[in-house]
Amino acid sequence: MQLDTGNNIFTHFSLNEARLRHIQGTTLANEEMLVLNKLLQEIEDLKLGLDPNVLSGWYQKIASDARAEAPSYLTDSIDVIQDPILPMKFEFKTSRRAIRYVTEAIDRNLDGMPLATRLYFQKLSEIIQAEALR
Repeated sequence: MQLDTGNNIFTHFSLNEARLRHIQGTTLANEEMLVLNKLLQEIEDLKLGLDPNVLSGWYQKIASDARAEAPSYLTDSIDVIQDPILPMKFEFKTSRRAIRYVTEAIDRNLDGMPLATRLYFQKLSEIIQAEALR
């Protein structure tokens, strides 16, 4: 399996993939193979869901959706900044009046996210709401 991480391509064979290949060589019921394939897909989704490029894309989507729903006088108060040195560090800037639109945009997009990304943005929504109450 090849993972493309920006400009570098790494070949990665996980232990789980090796085990699955071994199991595939033996005879298992189709149902068992489907379950194993589903579990492996979920593991891959978890790994992919916390990729900085994936998170950045979701941040941009949420910011864009929030700007689209917010009144015109609030659109400039919604912004996402990704740290150039620490790519997993993001700053979601928004005014207190625009928080409602940001949290609604997060909620609308949760179903389309991989599990790890969904949990990440659910926690972000909680943090934003807690900051608004301070």
